[in-house]
This record gives sequence, structure tokens and C-alpha cells, in this order.
Amino acid sequence: MLKKIIPFLFCLLIILSFSGSICAQDEWKPTKPITCIVPWAAGGATDQITRLCAGELEEALGQKIVIVNQPGASGSVGTKTVMDAKRDGYTWASGAVGDLGTYKILGFLDTQLEDWHIYLNVANVMVISVHPDTPYQTFPDLLEAFKARPGEITVSTAGMMSAGRVAMEGIRNATGIDYEHVTYDGGNPAVIACVAGETEVTSQLASEQADMIRAGKLRPLAVLAKQPLEIADYGMIDPITKWLPDFEPTPSYFGIFIPRGVPEEVIHTMNRLWREVIVDNEKIKLYAKDRGAIFVPYWGLEGLVRSFPVVQFYAWLYYEMGRAEKSPFDLGIAKP
Repeated sequence: MLKKIIPFLFCLLIILSFSGSICAQDEWKPTKPITCIVPWAAGGATDQITRLCAGELEEALGQKIVIVNQPGASGSVGTKTVMDAKRDGYTWASGAVGDLGTYKILGFLDTQLEDWHIYLNVANVMVISVHPDTPYQTFPDLLEAFKARPGEITVSTAGMMSAGRVAMEGIRNATGIDYEHVTYDGGNPAVIACVAGETEVTSQLASEQADMIRAGKLRPLAVLAKQPLEIADYGMIDPITKWLPDFEPTPSYFGIFIPRGVPEEVIHTMNRLWREVIVDNEKIKLYAKDRGAIFVPYWGLEGLVRSFPVVQFYAWLYYEMGRAEKSPFDLGIAKP
């Protein structure tokens, strides 16, 4: 793995060498509300954790953080709004690093992971769940049905390049199954669609499904992880590797992203606040436990290094799906 990320780290260190020392920077004291764009619909995984983090940061910053939901094109519409905004520190992005790091590969946006200051909060895992009225009681039952009815069983996800789609494409690659993909403008609408019976299956994030699983409105069959997932007040969900031992699941890291080019005092202050306010934050820890997520409060170089393997996985999956407009290798992303 180290050899695969050395080119990325080399470029990153060059970028950081020109960013100046944050030690000598003044504190940032915002004088107006900050806008944070959530590039997905309200109620989804990004919306949930971003609103929670924003609420925890507001008192320390002394300003309101206004959350604006702007879904579209797998998160790229809202992200472009941040890219086009004035680089004064008052407009932030949010979402999953797997999306942020692959927009250029997909031809959506001219940006890469190293163009951003990364502030991670949680890692989410995908869960394969079905409507409780379906006959699928176990993950093998569902796999058998996919194979018996190729391209007929409906699966709801948050979009063409969403975490839910990545989950299903990973399963397709591992098993040879096919399915009918039904897209929505966010994880929450995709989950609600399955609850309502519009689709038989959803493959969205555990944090988006947790309430419906607890209420018995979804039946979880497998988590895309190597270990079982415990959801508070529900119990354990078996890992997909129980049936597909060679499957390599990848968590989806979420966070707040600030574009490079903002004043250094903004980043100096955000780094300090992430360390002092977010790292040991009990509310975020409780959220992660309740929603079946993992608390990962990383920022700066560590945040980028942890994010890069996820971007590698997504980039090459999209390339092998035939969805990429550019080769990941040409953008310095070696195959994992």
C-alpha cells in the first residue's frame, strides 16, 4: 500500500510546503455567517453529520453555520458552488471523500483531493437491506434471486456514482449478478423508496437506514465490512465476507472540505477547532454508535492520507465500470 500512495504524498508535500507555517498565523474570527453546502438531499448521511458538526463548531467560531442542501449530479452540483465561491473561508463543502476525489475522473469537475483541506468526522458502511414483504430472508437468498432474475430486481441508491451504487457494483463484480438500478436525489429518499415498496432492495449507508431497520421497515441482510455491524437497539448485521470471503469492502469517509486558497488563518483556526472541539466530541461519538458509523476525526495530512485509499478504490472501480472519462493512472492514482 505504501508504494501506491508515495506519488500522492510527494505531490501533497510539495503543495503543503507552499502553504506557509500555520504556527505564526492569527486566529480567524468570522464576521458573518458561514455557508456549508451539503450536495445531497436533506436527511441523508452527509446532511446528518454535517449539521451535527456545524452545530458543535458554531459556538467556538462565534457565527452561525448555515447548511444549504444542493443535490445533483452525484454531489458535483453543490461542490461546484463551493469551488466557484470567493476563497474567503465563508463557503465550505461537505460529503464523502470518495466522491470529492473522483469528480475529475468522471468528468464532473476539474478538482482532485489535494485541492482541498480535509476534515473527516465519520466513516460509514453500506448495508444491503430489503423491504420486509420481500421473500429474501438471507443474503444468499437475495444473491440467488439476482442470478435467477438478472436485471429485474430493483435497487434504490442515492445516484449513479453514490456509495450505494459502489456497493452494488462491487457485489456485481464479485458475483456476476445484475440488477435494475433506481436512482434518487440522496440517501434518505433512496431508503424511503425501499420502505415504501418502490424498490425491493436498497444498498445505502447504515446511518441512513438505522431508524428504518430499528422500526422493522427494512430487513438488513449484510453489511459491506469484514466485521459484523452493531446498530443500537437493533443488534448485529452479518458482514458480507461471511458469504463472499474475498470481497474487499471500503468504508466511506465523510467530512467538511475547505478549498485551498482561503486565508491561512482560516485553516489555522479550523485545525485547532477540529482538535479541540471535534476529536473527543461526545455528541458525534454517540451519533456514530447510534447510526452504525465509525468515529474518524482526522484532519490535515492524516485526513488526506486516510482518504487516498478510498479514492483509489472508487477511481478504479469507476474506470473498470466504463464510467471514467480519464484514466486514474494519468491523474497519479495508482491501482490499489
